[in-house]
Amino acid sequence: MLAPILSVIVPCYNERENVAPMVARLGAVLDGVPWEAIFVDDNSPDGTSEVAKSIATDNAQIRCIRRVGRRGLSSACIEGMLASSARFVAVIDGDLQHEEALLPVMLKVLQRGEADIVVGSRHVAGGEASTGFSAIRRKISDGGAQLARLFLPSPVADPMSGFFMLERTTVERLAPELTGRGFKILLDILLTAEPPLRVRELPYSFRPREAGESKLDTVVLVEFLTLLLDKASGGVLPMRFLSFATIGVFGLAIHLACLAMTIHELGFAGAQWLASVIAMTANFWLNNRITYSDVRLRGAALWQGLVLFYLVCGVGVAANVGIAGLLLRDGLANWGAAGAAGALLTVVWNFAVSATLVWRAR
Repeated sequence: MLAPILSVIVPCYNERENVAPMVARLGAVLDGVPWEAIFVDDNSPDGTSEVAKSIATDNAQIRCIRRVGRRGLSSACIEGMLASSARFVAVIDGDLQHEEALLPVMLKVLQRGEADIVVGSRHVAGGEASTGFSAIRRKISDGGAQLARLFLPSPVADPMSGFFMLERTTVERLAPELTGRGFKILLDILLTAEPPLRVRELPYSFRPREAGESKLDTVVLVEFLTLLLDKASGGVLPMRFLSFATIGVFGLAIHLACLAMTIHELGFAGAQWLASVIAMTANFWLNNRITYSDVRLRGAALWQGLVLFYLVCGVGVAANVGIAGLLLRDGLANWGAAGAAGALLTVVWNFAVSATLVWRAR
């Protein structure tokens, strides 16, 4: 077999039913092109990696990386691309929603030197996204794309696309600077590249999912915002802290809502304590799901972590209530501003202590 000039990276999680159809489709559209597919599976409980490896025993064009203790679409894509020795690497979702027939066209554009990266786009003339998205997924994707365009050095119609191709040497050069967090690896690449990459967008129709489960939900929105904050700050602040702080904003909204509903019955101090505990619970769940997704607590460890989170953050809550009470007593702020100030001043403490104790060595 000729050494591949194209590696197609297929990040997977619970895509068992899609592996064989993906291999068949790639073989059909890439006939005549020396290619390989690298399935990067995050230890799917449905046995996705077993299916991929079974196919690989009879097909040398198929490889599989099974990741244990590591999760995330972006990091899976990076790991797969860095495992390749081909000149060109492409990323395509394992859910069969991308139009694989576009791959040979992408390859020709790159071989002719017409672009540094070729993106399968749903938002240029001839592209279509409505059939492959639920209403909520479409709103998240469209809203994220509009926000992302504000940060990009050059116009890109579909910066949220998960379907693209570029030279492997470009990935090798950028890899140390990529955040590797969340779901939007293309956006990470475009925001990191210096000088900006020359982008060519090709239209395709986003297809309905045939099997498996969607990975795009409101959690992705927090990861996306964290990525933008990281790039906007020039990487000065740690990604985990940015994620923790972003979630803290959601927690603050919950805190203030609870405070408003209970302050007349419980008084400021009592309402502030209750609101703090409710916000802490929400923050713990979101941080475990997003900020520490790669070391997520599960089972008994989840409940132990929640209790420990209450204990270590309880010190912050005490400071929160005390500071807010002083501001309110001295007339320096109304109850809303005092409650917000108290909550915000505990973010750094809560992050430092929880990172050290709650999710330590996980």
